[in-house]
Amino acid sequence: MVTLVNKIASFVSSSYVDKIKEIRNNPIECQHRIFKELLEKGQKTEYGEKYKFSQIKSYEDFREKVPVVTYEELEPEIEKARKGKLNVLWPGKTQWFAKSSGTTNAKSKFIPITKESLEGNHFTCGKMLFANYLNNHPDTVMFTKKNLRIGGSADLYQEYGTKYGDLSAIMIDNLPFWTNFLNTPNREISLLSDWNIKLDAIAKTAIKEGVGSLTGVPSWMLVLLNHCLKLTNSTHLHEIWPDLEVFFHGGISFKPYLKNYEEICDKPMRYYEIYNASEGYIAMQDLPNSKDLLLMLNTEIFFEFIPMKNNSLEERYAIPLEEVKVGENYAVVITTNGGLWRYMIGDTVRFKSVNPYRVVVSGRTKHYINAFGEEIIIENAEEALHFASTNTHAKIKEYTGAPVFMKDKEKGRHEWVIEFERQPDDFEKFCNLFDEKLKSINSDYEAKRYNNMTLNPPIIHIANQDLFYKWMESRGKLGGQNKVPRLCNDREYIDPLLKMNDY
Repeated sequence: MVTLVNKIASFVSSSYVDKIKEIRNNPIECQHRIFKELLEKGQKTEYGEKYKFSQIKSYEDFREKVPVVTYEELEPEIEKARKGKLNVLWPGKTQWFAKSSGTTNAKSKFIPITKESLEGNHFTCGKMLFANYLNNHPDTVMFTKKNLRIGGSADLYQEYGTKYGDLSAIMIDNLPFWTNFLNTPNREISLLSDWNIKLDAIAKTAIKEGVGSLTGVPSWMLVLLNHCLKLTNSTHLHEIWPDLEVFFHGGISFKPYLKNYEEICDKPMRYYEIYNASEGYIAMQDLPNSKDLLLMLNTEIFFEFIPMKNNSLEERYAIPLEEVKVGENYAVVITTNGGLWRYMIGDTVRFKSVNPYRVVVSGRTKHYINAFGEEIIIENAEEALHFASTNTHAKIKEYTGAPVFMKDKEKGRHEWVIEFERQPDDFEKFCNLFDEKLKSINSDYEAKRYNNMTLNPPIIHIANQDLFYKWMESRGKLGGQNKVPRLCNDREYIDPLLKMNDY
């Protein structure tokens, strides 16, 4: 049975294996083709007319005429498209918008998703992922089992008739009906809005199925899997699903979670990383024994890169793929058939090879905490701390924050060290106000904190006077050009601070 199914799957997916081979063998040709196709389509838009796409004959023209933009700078055009206006950023009407947070001036951002970007990028890359896995592991039983997935909610943007929601929800909402037979839970459960109800519904459905693969964000998936273990009174996942063999994960770093997954599995598991942002499917792990990610160069995204050194990021001087160097860090700039033109997605990558082009995600262009998909940025923290301080008559001198990673079945949380010039008149109130304000300005953090489902309340430590000064001095970092790291996605800074604070 397995052999027959895999033969059929191999035949059906052969064209997608060929696309992966094309990326490895002809990367620059792929990008030149995509560039030409996108530019031709873009001529029929308001944005294309504004920047005279019809007069662009080369990449050099494109770089000179079209600005590199952030979400905030592109937001006016995106809002026009959200209100139903045609041909703003992409020909026709943009039907969907992937909602995510992390911007500096808004609770959420809305990334345009078109029919072309769903089909040509997100869905195609998903097929390439599974085709590549089968090619790497021809003896897999995955295709005779179901894939356990976690999706978001999909709400209708009522006033203008466009839809918005998590990217995963938009994708699930647009998948053909027959994919319900390959995935669990079904579409209806996957699109439930209330996480508490959804978690229980997914778990109760999944434990009755034969699951061979998992797809999702490590933190959310871990919460779900622990619930499945609890419902079945099991110690290991393979007591529930004997043929579970692979986890396709993305969204956040998997490194802090690896031990957790190893502890709940009593058989070896394969882990394949994917780099799939709302803006586009960027890269995927194509080799079984390497965590480097192959850039998706023939799936309707044109890539540019800004070197993360000197003043390149401030100047936004981008270079094409053929000019990148191994070992260097770059901010990612993309042009897509979703209507994003020279758009900075906020991620940085480091090239591990250029033959083929493989990367690792090295961070964000700003300090952040995103250990659980919450995307806390400095502006979020500053606003929440200011709110809490104002309402408790406190004055903050220095601070830093970091994640507390999940351990065993303990949930994650954030930990902060704050040095006050004037302490709050009610410290407990300060902590609560800080947490509540973060929820109100960051929808991803709010989702993770909902009913303490993924994140417990933050821990805040009051620092001894001059702690940060002494710490910076110990690192040889005194002086006006040296700044206290406000946020960090690991515990590199906070652990030494806490140790010093205990003395």
